[in-house]
Amino acid sequence: MGCAGSYDERQKKVSRALVKILREAGISFATLGKSEICNGESARRMGNEYLFQTLAKGNVESWNALSVKAIITQCPHCFNTLKNEYPDFGGNYRVLSHVELINELLKERRIKLSKVMNGKLTYHDPCYLGRHNNIYESPREALSAIPGVELVEMQRSRRESFCCGAGGGRMWMEERIGQRINQNRVNEAALTLAHAEDPSVPFPSAIDRHQPGMVGQYQGPAKGTIAVACPFCMTMVKDGINETGRDQLQVQDVSELVAEAMETRPS
Repeated sequence: MGCAGSYDERQKKVSRALVKILREAGISFATLGKSEICNGESARRMGNEYLFQTLAKGNVESWNALSVKAIITQCPHCFNTLKNEYPDFGGNYRVLSHVELINELLKERRIKLSKVMNGKLTYHDPCYLGRHNNIYESPREALSAIPGVELVEMQRSRRESFCCGAGGGRMWMEERIGQRINQNRVNEAALTLAHAEDPSVPFPSAIDRHQPGMVGQYQGPAKGTIAVACPFCMTMVKDGINETGRDQLQVQDVSELVAEAMETRPS
């Protein structure tokens, strides 16, 4: 399992949720542990091609020596790099994003969701799952399978989704001019949830050419959950929630929400 982002406490929670799901489904898996190194995605996006190729060739050599056949990723950046770029270096694997796998397990009834989680949530499309790899339905179907959940869409969603601000290596850079991208996205998510709760809350069109981006200027309160499927998005959205002072909003990975609602067999 790979993760290109900062492996902080939030990401450990996501990993624990995915492990819980895999074990419940009876899937045999392994991790590289301390032997795992970065796949180099951020290095390539920031222009350090030499470092990227060094990491890619080293990983491929190690994984092929271990006869790795399939890789589950929790990170769309890892997913895109391993699936679409590693074959150039001899790394030919079946690469699955965790949301694809979770949705497969739900469809095959290898995991069951029984805990009712009444509440509204909206889903943020990661760029490297959505626009780059056309994975739109799997996370939505998984979230919609949770009893009691009402999934409401942001206007800028699917192919027209709005980046969290971390792509292209910008996770590691500072924005000093204009509005922070993650705050714009959190504002839109907050507006979406607030309007779903109270239709009288004005909901301007995201494609209004006379007032472009107005959905990202909402300053009002909101409550609910922003679902994500990317560690970069998790960090950026969480920071945006803190920066805009919306303590009634929370951000959770799809795997966390599914694991919380999952019916587990007696041990």
